[in-house]
Amino acid sequence: MTGTMRAPRSRGGLSGTLLVLLGLWGGLLPFAGPYFGFGFAPDDTWVYDTDRLQLVIAPAVAVVLGGLIVLAAANRAFGVFGAWLAALGGAWFVVGTSVATLWDVQGIGDPLGSGEGQRLAEQLSGFTGLGVAAVFLAALALGRFAVIGVRESTPPDGDGQAGATTTQPLVYGRYARENPPAPAPAPPGDRHIAGGTRFDR
Repeated sequence: MTGTMRAPRSRGGLSGTLLVLLGLWGGLLPFAGPYFGFGFAPDDTWVYDTDRLQLVIAPAVAVVLGGLIVLAAANRAFGVFGAWLAALGGAWFVVGTSVATLWDVQGIGDPLGSGEGQRLAEQLSGFTGLGVAAVFLAALALGRFAVIGVRESTPPDGDGQAGATTTQPLVYGRYARENPPAPAPAPPGDRHIAGGTRFDR
């Protein structure tokens, strides 16, 4: 059982790295985006309030923390936990602005873009598209941690039945004279030929 819980650290390397980057992007965009005219109102940098805490900071922390766990996990259960944490954070990016209205959270502000294209890009990159990408990467990590490779199922000491199923090639000829092939038994009625091998009848 212990062997099947082990997982190589490279199993969640790509997914974990991308999740960390997505979480940092989602958490910093509303605060640093106004530097570049890309973000959400008010048009001031590093504005903090409880709405941003609930809708931006909390899911960003969940995605970053889950990505770090996936990135460093050498245990299958630990990696699955990190992937689920990142998936929940990504899902909150998608539905949080709608669900949080139930307890009177107004939101973090309107997109700063003046054109429809920029406003759509801000909404997708800050919430909906970001959350979908995070959920996808978390699901990918969950699938990878659910797979048990052949090398992972082999006992660490290499003993047991793993060695019994290992086959070695047989080498004959002048390079393996100490292991010649055994002569095949002669069919009944064969006669001995000079220079050949005599078989008992």
